[in-house]
Formats: sequence, structure tokens, C-alpha cells
Amino acid sequence: MPTAFITGATAGIGAAFARRLASDGFDLVLLARDAERLERTAAELGGRYAVRAEALPADLSTEDGLAAAEERVRDDVDLLINNAGFGHNGVFLDVPVSDELTMLKVHCEAVLRLTHAVLPGMLDRGRGGVVNVASAAAFATRGTYGASKAWVVSFSQAAAADIARRSEGRVRVMALCPGYVRTEFHERARMDMSGLPGFMWLDKDDVVAAGLRDLRRGVQVSIPGPQYKAIVGASRFLPRGLVTRISSNTGRTYTGPGLPGRRRLG
Repeated sequence: MPTAFITGATAGIGAAFARRLASDGFDLVLLARDAERLERTAAELGGRYAVRAEALPADLSTEDGLAAAEERVRDDVDLLINNAGFGHNGVFLDVPVSDELTMLKVHCEAVLRLTHAVLPGMLDRGRGGVVNVASAAAFATRGTYGASKAWVVSFSQAAAADIARRSEGRVRVMALCPGYVRTEFHERARMDMSGLPGFMWLDKDDVVAAGLRDLRRGVQVSIPGPQYKAIVGASRFLPRGLVTRISSNTGRTYTGPGLPGRRRLG
């Protein structure tokens, strides 16, 4: 059986990837910080789909966690899903710089190091794929989050081009750029999303299906959903200042400790 390694595998898009790939017959290596939840998820998926589901508790914001993940992906992984990520409860200067650096470690350094670790084995075997989960925010202005996801898109495109020449297209790297998806992401960041129009929401299983389909097709940047294809396409022709004003405010109402009730930031 092929093996898929998924980071951030216990919730949201990562959990949806785990369910879909298990149902497709992939053995799984699942990585997340919450060891108890991770073990429960691995046991459930392994039992339901009769696949091997290995739990690897690790924190990708730490050197120990990154090193453990690097070592494991070097061992016969056919599909790497770099999905782990998070959002901040606030905008730039309202967020401690240590938290900003943690975001860069998880969103950028972990993606770079795991992609770098997994590709040599894939090239030796002549098959494999890497999906780096970015965001439609990569094409907008969303503080450190959007900037980190823009890096993921640029890095993935460059890696895809380099690897295509070495593998004759049999090993692929792709950036997956969903818009707003109904997951735990916004709740964890204490974002109030009640004002977002319904048509802007994507289903996580649809995002996964679109991503895997585009990976098979050799697409380098996958944007699920016709609404986001249109938005990203239109943003390339609109004045940059207008795009900045719209994107920096949409969906950025924060609640939680340290904030006086609920207020618009940005």
C-alpha cells in the first residue's frame, strides 16, 4: 500500500485528507501536537478502513518536532500533505513577535524542511507527490499569515518546476490554496466569522477532492471553488491598493482575552 504523511491531521483539512486517503487505500502517518486526540484518530481510521495508521505526536514549531518529522518522511512516504498551520488572534503589532516567528516556523520552515526531506526518496522510486496547503490569502493582504502562504505558493511552484525536470513529471509538488473552509481554524484563532456570506464558505471534503484531482493533473497551484478562482483571477487586474483594503478587513473580527469585547481590527 502507498503511504501518506499528513501534518495537522486531527482537524479540518488535515483530517479530511486523512479520511479520504485512508478510504483510497493509503496507509497513514499522522502528525499533530495533541497526542491523545492523534492516537484516537489513528485508531479510528485504521479500524474503519483497514489501513495502517501511525500516530506521530510532534510540535512543528520546535526543533525536536521538526527533526522527528524529517526523519520519518525520509522512510518510504509516497504522498506528503504539509497542512499544519494556524491563525493569529489579532493583526500585526497586536500579536507578539514570538508568535509571528512561530507562525513562520510552522508555515514556512516546516514546509521547506519536510519537502526537502521527502523528495529524494520519491525521486529514487520514480513516484510521489507533495501537497503544501497554502491559502487564497496568499494572493491578498493578510499580515504574516498571508505573507507566509504567499511564500508557500512561490516555493511550491519553484520546487515543482525543478522536480519535474528530474522526474519527467512522475514526482509532483503543488500548492493548495483554499479560501474560507468550515473547520476549527477560525474558532481557534477566536475570529468571529458570522458576517461572512454563505457563498464564501467551502466544504473541506470538496477542497481535498479538488486538491487531489489537481495533483493528478499536474497542476502547480490549485484554487478550489469557482468563486475563489474568480476572486483570485480578478485580483490580478484590480489596483493593488484596493485589493489591500478589501482583503485586510474581510473576516477579521476577533474576540477573546485581551480584547475589549468584540471589535474590528485592521
